[in-house]
Amino acid sequence: MSDAPLTIRRGPLFRLTGVRIAGAGSCLAERVVTNEELGRLGCDPEWILQRTGIRERRHAPPGVTTSDLATEAARRAIADADADPAEIDLLVLATFTPDRLLPQTATKVQDRLGLACPAMDVVAACAGFMYALVTGAQFIATGSARRVLVVGADTNTRVLDPEDKKTFPLFGDGAGAVVLAPGDASQGMLAATLGADGSGTDLLTRRMGGVERPFADPDAAEPTDATCRPWLMEMDGRPVFKWAVRLLEDTFDHVLTGAGRDKDQVKLWLLHQANARILDAATDSMGVPRERVVKHLDRYGNTSAASIPIALDESLKAGLVRPGDELLMCGFGAGLSWGTALWKW
Repeated sequence: MSDAPLTIRRGPLFRLTGVRIAGAGSCLAERVVTNEELGRLGCDPEWILQRTGIRERRHAPPGVTTSDLATEAARRAIADADADPAEIDLLVLATFTPDRLLPQTATKVQDRLGLACPAMDVVAACAGFMYALVTGAQFIATGSARRVLVVGADTNTRVLDPEDKKTFPLFGDGAGAVVLAPGDASQGMLAATLGADGSGTDLLTRRMGGVERPFADPDAAEPTDATCRPWLMEMDGRPVFKWAVRLLEDTFDHVLTGAGRDKDQVKLWLLHQANARILDAATDSMGVPRERVVKHLDRYGNTSAASIPIALDESLKAGLVRPGDELLMCGFGAGLSWGTALWKW
């Protein structure tokens, strides 16, 4: 990988209106893990807070899986939408930590919810919820579905190396979900874009588990070097940080310009909760008031595909969203991939 900055490869803009979010729900793993607890593993609690903004995160206990978190978040979203499970026409689950490599985790969630609909996984790491949301919105906007359940869920702690003291403290486990339904012509995505840059593939990755390098017994597997366990996640944090700040500044401008809006018309900024310094750097450069940028990573850490729907659910429950409000949603991460949308409520 070159030391030169990654270019920002803009994807096309599109509009998906006539779609509304009828309900939302979330589910966090029960166990709270503080920075002080991680200090016993050799992590510096003050470094974690100063460099990431994270004070604590949630870890799923043994036996709790991604499908468990996803199912509960989905149940809550369906109840919030006052929907009958029989009305759900499609389930799209965003995750990069599936219960199994085969079959898709969405089918397990579908069965547990008693749904009679297609069910598929979308794998786009921390951008996964935005990819799944666009997919579900397309089904609604084209009239191919009347109710779509979109879930973002990840059990990150199962694929992290506890000895990686710069990465392990960043992540937590959780799930969020929304139910999409037909809306009026003004509702939905006023402008949106999806993008990817595969030149950053090795910056955030799990090298083992696919056909390129199938799983072996982890105890017998030989690390590629002294610091890497290829069956677990690894991240080159510095270039990812720099890319993320530049990407956010560019994609915000891209989408707002495409929608004919400016930053002051955005009620809330619901951004992937990767690192408080990334969010502050990107939004401060645009003059966005920090109180409009929703943050929960201080309590939950980076919950990957779950972070945006968790932020949305908590904002709705707090009464922060009203009809006609415009919300800027953006997910970004491994791939490198991203998705951004200006959503009118």
